[in-house]
Amino acid sequence: MTRTFRPRRMIIEALAVVILGLGAVMPAREGLAAPEAGDDALKAHFAYLSENGNSNCSRQFMESIATMPVTARLQGSCCSPMDEHRYIEQVKGLRKYNDIALIPPDPYDIPGGLAQQLLPRYADTLAPHEQAAYGFAMENSDEKGPCCCQCWRWHVYGGLAKYLIREHGFTGEQVAEVWDLSDGCGGSGDHSH
Repeated sequence: MTRTFRPRRMIIEALAVVILGLGAVMPAREGLAAPEAGDDALKAHFAYLSENGNSNCSRQFMESIATMPVTARLQGSCCSPMDEHRYIEQVKGLRKYNDIALIPPDPYDIPGGLAQQLLPRYADTLAPHEQAAYGFAMENSDEKGPCCCQCWRWHVYGGLAKYLIREHGFTGEQVAEVWDLSDGCGGSGDHSH
């Protein structure tokens, strides 16, 4: 009998769904470059995402997230064309957070089920010390917030920040780093210097 082992990240994501009481099954990772993928695989995934994006900044798109299948994927850039160098830099930078299942490992390929979990967290109220961390991230992230405009990414990644501050004790500096690495607006900003 052959045993099939699911990747550790999928198990962590499934546990997060159960622990958070969300009752949804996390989508399969199809389409995503593996978290440890090399440059060639990331370049191939970049080529696909940069030509086949389905997300946009409209209110209608944000409202549609709640009714998407959990297996849907929010792909591509909302605002500006993607930049290959920056994309690879971001995905590699996000690898340090692979142990936190709710941080998308690819800012341009987000599972619908994950967006559905994070979107309502944007309305969470933070304690004063938590709000101070959130405020620091707002002032010090590259986009002065989770995204360049208050689209679905702003709300999803704002919800992620509140979750990270509350549940993982993230500081404002850590949230700003996650936001900067997760910037899905496109463009060639290089933040590795």
